[in-house]
Amino acid sequence: MNPNDSIYDNLGGAEGVHRLVESFYAKVQLHPRLGPLFPADITPVMEKQYQFLSQFFGGPALYSELHGHPMMRARHMHIPITPERAEEWLECMNEALEETGVEEPLRAFVLSRLAGPAHHFVNMPQE
Repeated sequence: MNPNDSIYDNLGGAEGVHRLVESFYAKVQLHPRLGPLFPADITPVMEKQYQFLSQFFGGPALYSELHGHPMMRARHMHIPITPERAEEWLECMNEALEETGVEEPLRAFVLSRLAGPAHHFVNMPQE
């Protein structure tokens, strides 16, 4: 990990973020509690995630340029997100980071950056 570069660049830029998103959603779709929350055609979700993560990780502001301000919590209010689901989402991301070859300390740094938003989206109590 080069601390002088953005997370986006440390992940390998556009190609690295695309690989991460593809690996991540393959895991999400197979997850028994997360998979059913997503549409059968997950391609548009993956593209928006790529755009958001690129921007969130310090790359180009793709999401804002195409969709306006992210307002991610508001955009997720229709999805029942519990604290357990937030943790499961993070577990899938950790597995995707491992699968795509992201090593420590970058992997832990990425997960710590995503933990805040993941838990901010919680809109339902524990199940």
